[in-house]
Amino acid sequence: MGTIADNIRAVRQRIDDACRRAGRNPNEVTLIAVTKAFDSTRITEAVREGVCDIGENFVQELLGKREQVLDGNIRWHFIGHVQTNKVKSLVEVVHLIHSVDSYRVAEEVERRASKVGRTVDVLLEVKTTGEATKYGVPPEEAKALVKKIAPFEHVRIRGLMTIGPFSPDPEESRPCFRKLRELSESILGQSIENVEMTHLSMGMTNDFEVAVEEGATLVRLGTALFGPRSAG
Repeated sequence: MGTIADNIRAVRQRIDDACRRAGRNPNEVTLIAVTKAFDSTRITEAVREGVCDIGENFVQELLGKREQVLDGNIRWHFIGHVQTNKVKSLVEVVHLIHSVDSYRVAEEVERRASKVGRTVDVLLEVKTTGEATKYGVPPEEAKALVKKIAPFEHVRIRGLMTIGPFSPDPEESRPCFRKLRELSESILGQSIENVEMTHLSMGMTNDFEVAVEEGATLVRLGTALFGPRSAG
């Protein structure tokens, strides 16, 4: 692995190349640096290289790093499983919650956001693989859940998110990413008030180029930027 600056440049080039293959504009794709288990100095280095979208999987880790890195340019993304008892801590600080996967979670975001007078942007997490370890609403239930959440005044659905299969072959993710894009297009065709399909959050270190080719607007990368996480 090179320096973080080198890694970011290399990743951006790979995103550009994937966009070129797909006939897309690279400006449509936002790189999110996932800093789970990495210290706050990595965030500072990433921001220095122009990566201001930072993703965290755990609420306490996000809050702690936000206190350590006081930079108003950072947009904090929550990408982990949302526990309702943690929502209160998120709604005031997060730019986008990627992982709303039930009405109960959306309802709690609405309740907490209304108390602080804020509208929170969220993505609906869709389970596009059959893996039991993954969270997300089944694709066939997603449209109904979107319609149920749409009337909330303090929650705004901005798109969909998914995680590809755990596989060394990035091509195995392609059907999942394609399914998410097609679902997004189908929901968009419903013209549901208060619902946008601006974002497809999909693609991680092992499969982000395939995700970009299939329409990702947000890719979530950790080890490609910062190197392997320590086993501890």
